Amino acid sequence: MTSLGFRFGNVAYCTDVHSFPEETLQKLQNLDILIIDALQYQVHKSHFSLSEALEHIELLKPKQAILTHMHIYMDYDTLLWETPAHVEPAFDGMKFFSVALNA
Repeated sequence: MTSLGFRFGNVAYCTDVHSFPEETLQKLQNLDILIIDALQYQVHKSHFSLSEALEHIELLKPKQAILTHMHIYMDYDTLLWETPAHVEPAFDGMKFFSVALNA
């Protein structure tokens, strides 16, 4: 399955994704912010599970990661406790700031 992601400076937005080709992994290096799909706890055929998203966050090492595209059963407060400090679940109306985008 092919998916389209975006990189704007040091911010990347990657949803509806289950894997990254090696070429894409190279393009996702040195990010300040990675916004990444984390649909649910269980493995899914066309979306990252929470553990798969966290594995890719560990691999790519962005300064901050935002989990998005989460199923209704993914509780915000629980996810805050289950994820590293530099990872947070997105929420409706969320805003973030990147120096690279505003330079």
